[in-house]
Amino acid sequence: MEAGRVERPLGFAHRGARADARENTLEAFRLAVSLGATGIESDVWLTADGRAALHHGPAVRLRRGGARQAITSLAAARLPSYVPLLDDLYAACGVDLDLSLDLKDGRSAEAVLAVARAAGHDRSRLWLCARGLEPLAWRGLDPDVRLVSDTRRLHVREHGWPAFLDQVRTGGGAAVNLRRRHWTRALVDHVHEHGLLAFAWDVQSTRRLQRLLALGCDAVYSDHVRRLVPALQGVSSRG
Repeated sequence: MEAGRVERPLGFAHRGARADARENTLEAFRLAVSLGATGIESDVWLTADGRAALHHGPAVRLRRGGARQAITSLAAARLPSYVPLLDDLYAACGVDLDLSLDLKDGRSAEAVLAVARAAGHDRSRLWLCARGLEPLAWRGLDPDVRLVSDTRRLHVREHGWPAFLDQVRTGGGAAVNLRRRHWTRALVDHVHEHGLLAFAWDVQSTRRLQRLLALGCDAVYSDHVRRLVPALQGVSSRG
């Protein structure tokens, strides 16, 4: 892969096949793969005993009607059965996939990388995401892992896009991830000119998937795997 480009765009099933199954569950991850997804996205929190748990929010209910408890306060063995560990995802889906992990708790980077190495996952297919420049702090943990900036307007407001993109690139980042409505052809080209990849999240309809891919985005995130896979299949190689 050349800097700022991919041979074919990536498609990430957002929290698994979220439109068809309970999000961030092994059922959702397996279904996404069975429907043809070659990429999965999930959110990561670190348990009290240092395990990487896959869940959207910071807290879970241990029983129906019970109080919510922070994942960071629970040992992995106390998590509800519907909350898998990263180890479980690899066991269920294998390692022949791109995996985008949104590290909600920045402390989880080392735990995630340890699990990925033990599973034999090619870290050039592991994309670790966090807000702004935060992921750049993980560059020294692994030379091959891909770092993704979840970029918001506040991150570029002070110095503008050129300075921000320079910071991401020189800090070892691989991509910037923006909500789909913020991408334009000019911005995609600008990101590529800085040697970075353009990722778009919240791309749900077939029309929007096709539009973002036509703009040149290098990855799209969608809840709808049944729409995502055909849209990606309609894109010719960019090599």
